[in-house]
Amino acid sequence: MTINFTEGDERRALREAVAALAGKYGHEYFAAKARAGEKTDELWAEAGALGYLGVAVPQEYGGGGGGIGDLAAVCEELARAGCPLLLTVVSPAICATVISRFGTAEQKRRWLPGFADGTTKMAFAITESDAGSNSHKLATALHRDGDEWVLNGGKTFISGVDEVEAVMVVARHVDATGRRLLPSLMIVPTDAPGFTYQHIPMEVLSPEKQFTCFFDDVRLPLDALVGSADAGLAQLFAGLNPERIMAASFATGMARRALDQASEYARTRTVWDTPIGAHQGIAHPLAQCAIQVELARLMTQKAAALYDAGEDRAAGEAANMAKYAAGEAVAGAVDQAIQVHGGNGLSSEYGLGAMLAASRLSRIAPVSREMILNFVAQHTLKLPRSY
Repeated sequence: MTINFTEGDERRALREAVAALAGKYGHEYFAAKARAGEKTDELWAEAGALGYLGVAVPQEYGGGGGGIGDLAAVCEELARAGCPLLLTVVSPAICATVISRFGTAEQKRRWLPGFADGTTKMAFAITESDAGSNSHKLATALHRDGDEWVLNGGKTFISGVDEVEAVMVVARHVDATGRRLLPSLMIVPTDAPGFTYQHIPMEVLSPEKQFTCFFDDVRLPLDALVGSADAGLAQLFAGLNPERIMAASFATGMARRALDQASEYARTRTVWDTPIGAHQGIAHPLAQCAIQVELARLMTQKAAALYDAGEDRAAGEAANMAKYAAGEAVAGAVDQAIQVHGGNGLSSEYGLGAMLAASRLSRIAPVSREMILNFVAQHTLKLPRSY
């Protein structure tokens, strides 16, 4: 099988179309919605109606039949236009992908058409306060009681719970003796009795909020279980690899926006009779950032191509590397863009200050740079495990 790491005409056309749509809204729209505590429903609905959110959903369910690389391109162009929609990383990427690959026939009929046209939003819940990056310590528990599943536990830093129909929850099966078994994925409606959630105030300017979720004897039908009970980590990583690819695209989109702004400012801002961009003290750091962003984009394209080709193991390695590279690139690009702007870099007019916290988040979530370095050291370099 030939794996192509470059983008064809259709992908480039998709990028142009998404950029045109997002340009109608722009950063001012996004920031105004966030500051007012409102949602970007108009942009999401239009992107869904045009097929951009469902570009990776199988055609038989109303989607575009593309791959995660196409959806990553959508995510990146939205972010570059100043509208980084966090739920694109979660709902169509993680949840729709998992259901497409592992869901039952009924689950696919129930959920995929809504993912295809953007009328369905679903959150994803894996992180727990006492587990952190150690997914083996997940305590959210699942056991069967007759013809129902019973879910108990909690999750934290879960995006968009207040605007979704359901949450895909990672929980570990527990047997009659209390022994924890394999993890599974459960689709939990947000209105299920016993399911509550609490907003976590954040310094990141975003319409999409973060929440702590609580599951107290939440009873679910047997078909709430995605796929089979013994699939374990295979189903989980079917969603986590796309998550890393999408997070990388989210970051490189923001980085490109920051560089666009910084470059325009450096071309037009004149001090001592010449544009500041003519000085190497300004030009060289921006050029270095541009190189790092392009390298991260290329690695992201490689990860997406490998994933779409079914090379899950190789895609996992590439997706982690892409996520690391993109997180470093966006943090550097936003920081340098602020420096180029001087005092204007922290003014509300330019919007770069608001990007600072968001860019920093890319080095932490959905997996920290330290855990990626651990992964690369162990799996790529074959070094002894350090933790």
